[in-house]
Amino acid sequence: MIEQSISITPDTRAIWLIFNGEEILLPDSGLHFLETTWAELPFAHAYQQQIIKVGDYNQLPCLLIDMGKEHIDSERFSLNGLRAALNESCDELFGVVSRAWQVALFIRTHQFCGKCGSKTQQVDWEMAVQCSRCQHRCYPRISPCVIVAIRKGRQLLLAQGKPHASRDLFSVLAGFVESGETLEQAVHREVYEEVGVKIKNLRYMASQPWPFPHALMMGFMADYDSEQIKVDGKEILKAGWFDVDNLPIIPSKVSIAGKLIEQACVEIDPACNPYT
Repeated sequence: MIEQSISITPDTRAIWLIFNGEEILLPDSGLHFLETTWAELPFAHAYQQQIIKVGDYNQLPCLLIDMGKEHIDSERFSLNGLRAALNESCDELFGVVSRAWQVALFIRTHQFCGKCGSKTQQVDWEMAVQCSRCQHRCYPRISPCVIVAIRKGRQLLLAQGKPHASRDLFSVLAGFVESGETLEQAVHREVYEEVGVKIKNLRYMASQPWPFPHALMMGFMADYDSEQIKVDGKEILKAGWFDVDNLPIIPSKVSIAGKLIEQACVEIDPACNPYT
């Protein structure tokens, strides 16, 4: 539930999701996210009319403030990368923080109407912006993506894309759904385009919002069918079959990629846990 009309008092205690540029403000106390009262955030008071409630966690409201790129002067807090912060969160809080970033990005990128170019205004009864001139209304963008763990015996097909090369991280294959495609068609196409492999026994597993920048990841499991691995050399740099007992560096288990890898390992060998 996203609410834009929030009553705030100095004693209002909440989990504050404060974005600055592409980073999130976190406490130096070691807590994963910023839980405090409004009175303890004097540098954010200029944004009181822009606070948006994006959910609840541990019986506390989760409140979004986007400070753009304004300088924050505080010895108690520091700016941190959003990916690293999300990797430390639980599933429930992951969803709330993901929603907050996607809402912040939506508002930042929809200040003007894409139809006539006039200034937009936020709608106060739903998460949307509306053009002050032609009344064109826009909602937060959601981009459907597919992601799949592919099994062959005791092995998983893992690949390394360009963004992961510096960390030598390998993950399952993923890609955006194209216009006119079913999710199943998108999985088969992405796998064949990226690594030249054909798959079978495709089955849906789970989904996860992924805020980089506004994806909805839909996870699948599949079995190897035929063809040798042949990476495309564009999105994928390396790919190979890895035994579940000898996996390379893989994504955090909070991500759906990590969850798919973990589930595949358990299905292959109930005693296998890639995160121990």
